[in-house]
Amino acid sequence: MASNLEVVIMAAGKGTRMKSSLPKVLHPVAGKPMVCHVIDTARQLQARQTVVITGHGAEQVEAALTASYGSAGLQFARQMPQLGTGHAVQQAAPHLADEATVVVLSGDVPLTQADTLQALIAASGGDKLALLTIEFVDPTGYGRIVRDAAGQVQAIVEQKDASDEQRRIREVYSGIMAVPARLLKPWLAKLDNHNAQQEFYLTDVVKFAVADGVPVVAHVIADAAQVAGVNSPAQLAELERIHQRRRAEAFMSEGVRIIDPARFDVRGELVCAQDVQIDVNCIFEGRVELGQGVKIGANCVLANCRIEAGAVIHPFTHIDGEKLGVTVGEGALIGPFARLRPGAQLGAEVHIGNFVEVKNSTLAKGAKANHLAYLGDATVGERVNYGAGSITANYDGANKHRTVIEADVHIGSNCVLVAPVTIGAGGTVGGGSTITKSTEPGALSVARGKQISIANYKRPQKMK
Repeated sequence: MASNLEVVIMAAGKGTRMKSSLPKVLHPVAGKPMVCHVIDTARQLQARQTVVITGHGAEQVEAALTASYGSAGLQFARQMPQLGTGHAVQQAAPHLADEATVVVLSGDVPLTQADTLQALIAASGGDKLALLTIEFVDPTGYGRIVRDAAGQVQAIVEQKDASDEQRRIREVYSGIMAVPARLLKPWLAKLDNHNAQQEFYLTDVVKFAVADGVPVVAHVIADAAQVAGVNSPAQLAELERIHQRRRAEAFMSEGVRIIDPARFDVRGELVCAQDVQIDVNCIFEGRVELGQGVKIGANCVLANCRIEAGAVIHPFTHIDGEKLGVTVGEGALIGPFARLRPGAQLGAEVHIGNFVEVKNSTLAKGAKANHLAYLGDATVGERVNYGAGSITANYDGANKHRTVIEADVHIGSNCVLVAPVTIGAGGTVGGGSTITKSTEPGALSVARGKQISIANYKRPQKMK
């Protein structure tokens, strides 16, 4: 894309029908503010500068975008008060270089695709005003594209200013245009508010272009979702489902099996290897990686985690790695109703069963905690069997301490391991024990009340 491209995003609207204290453009689609989708699209176009026009909730919007993107290539222009779309772009004009091609976008229209805008910019060609248009069966509320007998665009007439004949026109302006800045700036200076809404219409630049002999071209698309704005919670929900359905279709085209694309939500970045299967009502947030052959059961929430090849996440499992991340090793079985918290690092063939919570703990190959247990700040060796109802008591009220359970240990049911403590390799902790002192390898440890008994112990062998 040309290096002289600059983008203006109108994001000053109040969104009264959203009935929310949150500025309209910060309402999320797929877990990300609407306006961020628009900025990301501008960055796909390699725009050298993006100017965001703020108004209602300006400080909140500017703070949110600065936190997400920093200040490089991002400018803000405030529109106070809001006197129409033309008035909005007037505020951005001082930031625009005369040699730039300017693309005007709306912060509440999140699904416009980069290739659509590339075609619009190409239509502008550095010397024309290019409009993105679409035909609707019911064009109510949109500005109509008025053409002459030869089919050339002559004007955009807003709904409230249109005659009955003009209101029958089905081709409408999307709110998106591409235009050379050297042409746009003098047109903006000519705008007036002599219209039904007493606003400064950006669409009036069309008549100025016609008067100046500048060609006005329309790039017509058929995909309504790309130009759909959000003015109510219902419209927000509708766009969310359209976006998610399209993402699901993209995954399925790459071989991912999604049981029901209508019940699939990606609210971040999802990376899938071959032969991944995802059941209904699953939500993916942050960055999630699914290895080859991974199966995700129904009603799971996965965030900031890596699930390695062949692992199975059973239904109703909640995994959120936050900043530390979570890793589930190859062939592991997780859930149902399990919870993996930040720092959970599970090796190959680990089993985490129903109502088991793991936080900031490492479990080596083949370790198992199948029922009703808590492992926090623990290092668990290979083939450990961790009994139902057992917990690591890792917090003394001031500091966290670590529990080490070495390889081949058996922890009985309803045990409390009071950190810091190490359970020696091959040892067994009897059911109901509270362990406050480290144990020797191979020992049977039983502690009730204040008594601790440690003796050499040979574990029973399985019956043949």
